[in-house]
Amino acid sequence: MFFKNFQKTIITLLLAFFIIPINALAYSGYIMAGGENIGIKLNSKGILIVGVYKVNDEYPATEAGLKTGDMITEINDTKVNTIDEMAEKINEKKGEEIKVGYLRDGKEKEATLKLYKDENDVYKTGLYVKDSVSGIGTLTFIDPNTKTFGALGHEIQDQSTGEVLEIKDGEIYNSTVTGIKPSSDGVPGEKEAEYDATKTTGEVDENTTQGIFGTYTNELPNKDTYKVAQPEEIKTGKAKILTVLEGTTVDEYEINITEINNADQKNKNFVFEITDETLLKQTNGIIQGMSGSPIIQGDYIIGAVTHVVVDNPHKGYGIFITNMLEEAENENS
Repeated sequence: MFFKNFQKTIITLLLAFFIIPINALAYSGYIMAGGENIGIKLNSKGILIVGVYKVNDEYPATEAGLKTGDMITEINDTKVNTIDEMAEKINEKKGEEIKVGYLRDGKEKEATLKLYKDENDVYKTGLYVKDSVSGIGTLTFIDPNTKTFGALGHEIQDQSTGEVLEIKDGEIYNSTVTGIKPSSDGVPGEKEAEYDATKTTGEVDENTTQGIFGTYTNELPNKDTYKVAQPEEIKTGKAKILTVLEGTTVDEYEINITEINNADQKNKNFVFEITDETLLKQTNGIIQGMSGSPIIQGDYIIGAVTHVVVDNPHKGYGIFITNMLEEAENENS
């Protein structure tokens, strides 16, 4: 009897051992800091309505109940992901109406949209639409073990709706900075840059409030790695940002961290001010395109630039690097 009980105890212990939850993080303790300027293209999860227009003194989209911010996903019960696919299905239609499947606030809906032909026999829908967005930003990190990358430190929004753009996929590219428009009080400056969309360096999987994330597809750069700082290891005081102001060269610029916010913030975890005279002379502070620039303190990568204080562009916000890494890990799990 004792032996049987002993066997049961052993089995129970083994089962208990195998069902213990594992909370180990998948991201590396050391990662490559970015700083490179990147071109970004994101393809939306459907065709986004960004406006409506009048056709024959009517607004067919409004009459159908469609509005800016709706995401078209089907035409006549056939899925569409691009404007070309949508146009093809519309042109196949021989009647004057089409059935439109769309998403609004995450809910599936349907509408009947009346079509109008112009003098060239081209159908008019009364809709302004788009299926992708493009821009520039800064690469924050590459995890050398998984080739996961993160950039921006904040979401890409659709400008017409102000909402986080739901994406199907996307790409990043090498980018060259060609000029700088300095910031002024109340008016953020910007990087002027160009990129070659035929030379992809990474595939984007997710667009979130903590940044864009995906897989780096090029060979890993020959760069040193930095230890990942936990929030409690970050201190007020001196640090530096890595970013590009001319061409493709990543340079270091001094900043001062003035406040650390350990509350549950998505991407405004600490406040810093730029103290580097060279950077201030060229940009007068934080400019658009600098989002994602990694922030280094000592031997640690601690976060990335996310936002500028518009009324004082010398000051800005940063996100904890762990927030970005944990988001990247969640999206890949």
